[in-house]
Amino acid sequence: EQFSTAGRSIKAGLTACDIVSKWTWAATLLQSANVAYKYGVSGPFWYASGATIQVLLFAVLAVEIKRKAPTTHTCLEIVKARWGTAAHIVFLVFCLLTNIIVTSMLILGGASVVNALTGVNIYAGAFLIPVGVMLYTAHGGLKATFIAAWGHVAVIYIALCTFAFLIYAAPNSPLGSISKVYDNLTQMGLQRPVDHNKEGSYLTMWSQEGLVFGIINVIGNFGTVFVDQAYWQGAIAAKPSATYKGYLLGGLCWFAVPFTMATSLGLGARALNLPISLDESNAGLVPPAVATVLLGAGGGFLLVFQLWMAVTASGSAEQIAVSSLIAYDVYRPYVNKKATGKQIIFVSRMVVLAYGVLSGVLAIVLLKIGLSLGWVYLFMGIVVGSAVPPIAFCITWNKISAAGAISGAIAGLVGAVITWLAVAKGLTGQITIATLGGDFPMLAGNCMAIGMSAVVCIVVSVIKSQEYDWTMMKDIPLVEDDPNAFMADDQVGHPGI
Repeated sequence: EQFSTAGRSIKAGLTACDIVSKWTWAATLLQSANVAYKYGVSGPFWYASGATIQVLLFAVLAVEIKRKAPTTHTCLEIVKARWGTAAHIVFLVFCLLTNIIVTSMLILGGASVVNALTGVNIYAGAFLIPVGVMLYTAHGGLKATFIAAWGHVAVIYIALCTFAFLIYAAPNSPLGSISKVYDNLTQMGLQRPVDHNKEGSYLTMWSQEGLVFGIINVIGNFGTVFVDQAYWQGAIAAKPSATYKGYLLGGLCWFAVPFTMATSLGLGARALNLPISLDESNAGLVPPAVATVLLGAGGGFLLVFQLWMAVTASGSAEQIAVSSLIAYDVYRPYVNKKATGKQIIFVSRMVVLAYGVLSGVLAIVLLKIGLSLGWVYLFMGIVVGSAVPPIAFCITWNKISAAGAISGAIAGLVGAVITWLAVAKGLTGQITIATLGGDFPMLAGNCMAIGMSAVVCIVVSVIKSQEYDWTMMKDIPLVEDDPNAFMADDQVGHPGI
């Protein structure tokens, strides 16, 4: 129970730290600056606000978990208790896909920047990132990731403040003031206007491509929060009173990370008129270019250190999430139904080690195929977005049936892929990695995934209803006695972290 739930006694502050660390991916630091570089000031707003909504809304689910399923270890145990084995297997696939996509993005972004700044072989970098955290994650479990999160978040914020002050408040830096950045961006809007921005300006919120990105961002990120076991695990580990406080505080604190990163390094790259190509920008190389201009080799080191902290913190959360899914949703129900605590910890540790190595191999495959961080970031909602409505309804609405949940998730995925391919073919006449990565095919696929899933899920559940008694969820079995599972805050048997 301690290994996978951290004693269910984590307080609000550390819960918020954990949210910031696991939601700060390589994409948070790199892709946010990319959209600022491409679209101007609308990019930072749409990136930061579009990915904060999900964490704030997840606070509702976090409270419901504590109220209705206090003994659960994973979101899929709730699915199995509610809808049975068929739904459990379907959503196991979606949850594992989510973890794989998130881990791939962490490694793709991290390896590209480490390669660009240090010359380390990009494939070696792809292996070093997951391997660097799997030992302490395997040894300490969920509690280790919480403790590490605090230190990682501190480094991320220190680097963030350093870059922001150098861009906007350091007279000796190449920019150094708000007025200088504003004037340079105004001039760049005349020299290199942005397509579909009002008057080609980098200083307007009136940006068609920025808005399209914002919609994709909002929809796509619902999948990577609601379907990611790492966020459910954070809610399970928190004290009852700390769940909503931790998630609301964490969401608001996280907003500052991509918004500051994008408005400083992303807009700074445009204000400095750096020769960064679109391919380099999509690979996440805007921040390292600006950091090197501002501080030389020291700036490159600071950015790599910041990125390493972000990627390893998120990576450890994904590793423990996958290990919990395999231990509690594959090994325990289908392999060894009478598994002891020691056996589950052993399986969890083996999965952490195996997943660390396999995720490095997967990242190398993606690099060989030629998929960039930006492409995978936009694509994730098409794959996992259809699982969002059923999983959200699972703990909030007792009339949704197993048939509705399964058909909604599968129909949403099929509809999303068909729409994505059809729009790419219709707009460009061909289907390639480049055309599939366009804004409108990605937008259509993401909207279809979540929209069709919700409609099918509700309609099928109305036709084939299945009313559920929430008290049955409290029968989800513990591996060993855990008094904290059922106790209120003032009854917890040992001090919270």
